[in-house]
Amino acid sequence: MNIRTIRKKIKSVTNVKKITKAMQMVSAIKMKKAQQVAVDGRPYQSEIEKIIRAVSPKIDSSLSPLISQPEDKVIRKNLAIVIASNKGLCGSFNFNLFRFIVKNTDFKNTDFIIVGKKANLLSKFSAHIMADYSSNIPINNVSALFEFALSKYLDRTYKQIDLYHNQFVSTIHSEPAMTTLLPIKMELGQEKAYEYLIEPSPKKIIDSLLRSFVEEKLRFAFIQSEAGEHSLRMMAMKNATDNATDVIYNLTMVRNKIRQEKITNELLDMVTAKESVESN
Repeated sequence: MNIRTIRKKIKSVTNVKKITKAMQMVSAIKMKKAQQVAVDGRPYQSEIEKIIRAVSPKIDSSLSPLISQPEDKVIRKNLAIVIASNKGLCGSFNFNLFRFIVKNTDFKNTDFIIVGKKANLLSKFSAHIMADYSSNIPINNVSALFEFALSKYLDRTYKQIDLYHNQFVSTIHSEPAMTTLLPIKMELGQEKAYEYLIEPSPKKIIDSLLRSFVEEKLRFAFIQSEAGEHSLRMMAMKNATDNATDVIYNLTMVRNKIRQEKITNELLDMVTAKESVESN
């Protein structure tokens, strides 16, 4: 390897470093915005779930088909909603999600609704993708996606609707999660057993309340997925920038070493020539 080749490599890696640095800065800005939305939404989501659990003992399952459906002998499939990213370069964001899905899903008895262009990878696992709600701003499709999935559940095409997405934990960590959206399982929490008076009557508000609850749960999953995506992409670009810096440093050291050897050899040649002349 000569000095000219090393210079070309240093120039190429420097250009890569500039690109990854710029992408890191852009992802950092998007990450802060998405993280703030995710953090601000947690209290609301937690509180509404607490309220649902608190009043659940007073809810008759016959008041809403979202709570339960009559049992029958027909074997029906599950429907899975998968939220992935539109773009790559976000570390293990999509890989961990797909690995989690493969481990926890029966593909023969599950149909899929995907969000995010990278979710098309599921087709390589022989997954039946029945709808694709990918777009540049996926959260705008939440209502349409919910109405479509709800209609399939209410006409009893599917017995259960599950949601797979990356749950935002921190800037450096997101973990895949699976949530059953429908039917809603009324699990009793550990809250004190207060007596609640529901007005107007439960029959008038329970079904619409539960529909709003499920839709907001789906929307919050979109928010968490976006926050996790931008966070991991920023970390991936930071690691790429750091690696490029190390490569440039190592190549520079090699270049300097070769240059020094060349200078040393030239000096040796001069000294040898001088001694030859003087000896004659």
